[in-house]
Amino acid sequence: MRIVVADTGPINYLIAIGHIDILPILFGTVVLPSAVRRELSHPKAPLAVRTWSAAIPSWVEVWADIEPALTDDENSALGDGERAAIALAAKINADLLLMDDRAGVLAAESRRIKVAGTLGILVMASRRQLIDLDGAFESLRKTNFHCSRAIMDNLLRSAR
Repeated sequence: MRIVVADTGPINYLIAIGHIDILPILFGTVVLPSAVRRELSHPKAPLAVRTWSAAIPSWVEVWADIEPALTDDENSALGDGERAAIALAAKINADLLLMDDRAGVLAAESRRIKVAGTLGILVMASRRQLIDLDGAFESLRKTNFHCSRAIMDNLLRSAR
């Protein structure tokens, strides 16, 4: 069984663009640390995200947070969700961590945790013909997702 842990960002953006349903097809079960669940249900989270979080689907497991073993610099650079997701992924030797936050990705990769962000997830789904990548990227550009158009364009070219 493949173990996949998710941070808040990819869940948030996949909900926002209507593609959250690709996760169970790609990965089966996705594990969320409790801190990520709290972020998804925070009053400032988008309504669609809070609604999803209130009725977590059966393919999601919420696990208790564990104490992160991070450097002081990492601790100050990361939010609760990133810290919890990295700690859990490291502790259970996850096969993949879903995370967008650049500082979090660097901290995870320094621990030899394989990471995929929202763009990578969408490319995976496109390769399995689950989504139209052009349409997904266009929807993502309408959110507050931060990524250069050049990166998205390069991914679109390489996915063809």
